[in-house]
Amino acid sequence: MSEAVQFLIHHGYSVVFLWILFERMGLPMPVTPVLLGAGALAEIGKLNFSLILVVAMVASMLGDFFWYEMGRLRGHRILSFLCCIALDPESCVRRTKGIFARYGTRSILVARYIPVLSTFGPPLAGIFRMRLPHFLLLDGIGTFSWVVLFAGLGYQFGHEMEHFVSQPSGFSPWMGWIVPMGLTAYILWKYIQRKRFLGHLAIARITPEEVKEKLDAGEDLLILDLRDALEFQARPQTIPGAFALSIEELESQHHTIPRDREIVLFCN
Repeated sequence: MSEAVQFLIHHGYSVVFLWILFERMGLPMPVTPVLLGAGALAEIGKLNFSLILVVAMVASMLGDFFWYEMGRLRGHRILSFLCCIALDPESCVRRTKGIFARYGTRSILVARYIPVLSTFGPPLAGIFRMRLPHFLLLDGIGTFSWVVLFAGLGYQFGHEMEHFVSQPSGFSPWMGWIVPMGLTAYILWKYIQRKRFLGHLAIARITPEEVKEKLDAGEDLLILDLRDALEFQARPQTIPGAFALSIEELESQHHTIPRDREIVLFCN
């Protein structure tokens, strides 16, 4: 049996706990293979399936509770920070808020199955002051179903995995490089995408100070407030004279916006 599998057998619970916790803290670590592997090892008697469920749930909910508290204490600033960790453009926040606005607290139940919502759901729950017992209940139910699903799938195919890794050609040493190399390539690609996005965005950017100078000088600006309903609920303040228009409305009604003056768009 390969050294990697032997390591997982001897340190299985610690690996599951730390891997899931780091993933919940925002590191781009693929967690599903770990649950599948732990479930498979439980099926062949190397790990305890019930203990795997407990360890995975505790790790996941600890990470979610941390981001819930950060959202409650730091507000919308934490979303921009999370977007940097996720190596995704800021549109990821908008997509999550759209789901959160549509389904409300029920979205926490399925957050673990939706990558973007999984990252931004807990801090959004904190930002919009979802009661902690309610959050923990929904997060616990959603996390339990997620852990049982993937660890259970691994449990079903435990003997097949044991047969595969026991073959001389089943788990060659070079395969141990696949995961770190794939993860490195993924992070690099996301970083390149983000730099390109920010580069395009910087071309058309105007600072708040420049907007104020133009308004003080009496320039005729059309200011569009693109924040969604959830952001208005948390921060109802806006720039005097600004028109509220969500991103979705902007996409469908852009032809109604006058083009005879300078247009300034702002969000959060």
